[in-house]
Amino acid sequence: MTILDKILAEKTKEVADLKQNYQPGSIKGKKIKVSLYESFMKSDKMSIIAEMKRASPSKGLINDGVEPAEQGQLYQSCGAGAISVLTDTPFFQGKMEDMQAVREVVDIPVLNKDFIIDEIQIDRAFDAGANLILLIAAALPEERLAALYNYASDKGLEILFEVHNGEELAVAQRIGANIIGINNRDLKTFEVDLAVTEQLAAKIDTTKTLLISESGMKEKADVERVKQAGAKGILVGETMMRSVDLKETFDILRVPLGE
Repeated sequence: MTILDKILAEKTKEVADLKQNYQPGSIKGKKIKVSLYESFMKSDKMSIIAEMKRASPSKGLINDGVEPAEQGQLYQSCGAGAISVLTDTPFFQGKMEDMQAVREVVDIPVLNKDFIIDEIQIDRAFDAGANLILLIAAALPEERLAALYNYASDKGLEILFEVHNGEELAVAQRIGANIIGINNRDLKTFEVDLAVTEQLAAKIDTTKTLLISESGMKEKADVERVKQAGAKGILVGETMMRSVDLKETFDILRVPLGE
């Protein structure tokens, strides 16, 4: 079994539990209507989705003492264009309350970063105040991905549609995704290669589709590389969580676009 397989097996149990115990509408999260697509497409600098995660399957504990609200405010003040909050517990030690705490204190888009396989997870993300959800092409058949994409869209949520290869990109394009995240990390092996963004970006019309490069952003040269490929946004997790000077890290990674 790959790491993704193990995560999805746990997620199936979690969804069964949610269907028994979660009543849609029972969370009364703060709602702020903001569009990641619009703000990122208009920005003259590389936009950053700053991620809050305590741990990961590949790295183990990263920053288990993080205070979500404090980190969210810090991210926003340093120049984050959006904040991604990991809400998976078994593998990333996150929880939905983390995302709610961030939503309460920021007015930029908030992404519920989880492994979504069912509509009830979308209901919960919406209730908790998320602006975006993540759909991972590798996680589900195209028919289910399309159904979840449309369900989320109908609720007014944006969707970061994550792909890692040409077949998954073709699925995203058939479904009509306008925010495509190219994950440079292979979710089966967890190896990272920025060439993935370069290879797939060539097949995307970046005048209409917002391209986000995910994983592997450690220094300015990495960002310049994906910028040249057509990315207008990057998703940065571990680098932010380990940073000892967030303002400096943001200043380095927010390279000007169009140069």
